[in-house]
Amino acid sequence: MNVAIILGSSRSKGNTYNKIQKLKEQTDWHLFDLNNYNFSYYDYEHLNKEDDFIPLMKKLMDYDVLIFATPVYWYSMSGIMKVFFDRLTDLITIEKELGRQFRGKYCAVLSCSNGGNLAEQFWLPFKESADYLGMNYIGNIHTYNEVDNKKELIEFRNMIMKAIKVA
Repeated sequence: MNVAIILGSSRSKGNTYNKIQKLKEQTDWHLFDLNNYNFSYYDYEHLNKEDDFIPLMKKLMDYDVLIFATPVYWYSMSGIMKVFFDRLTDLITIEKELGRQFRGKYCAVLSCSNGGNLAEQFWLPFKESADYLGMNYIGNIHTYNEVDNKKELIEFRNMIMKAIKVA
């Protein structure tokens, strides 16, 4: 199965990226950096439908597993990741056929911050969005800046591999 990592961070080469690189050393997973795409906030009038969001989503449909990677900013996902999630609304309004292609796909989340002060609610937008879109939520990992996290990242990779092998 093909795995895509979707990085949503203000710094393309920051701490979250460093954790992704450790995963990529063990896999052939493909990285999509949201900073490389020009898309804007959700718009009820869909005046932004010609930006990079829909073409990016079409590319992501080639993957069976989507891993959302985000730093933790003020107890939440990054701003660019939130905009990405808000734009998923396009897939249930103006691009319904594309949105239906999410059904049956798998997703997981990797977060990164200075501390371990995440409450279980942090994962709620990811879990509930996956459920709404008909995706299978595999699980999540929280990593720490300035910590290797090698063992935890191997466990995360194994969790994903096990989930998709069972499928």
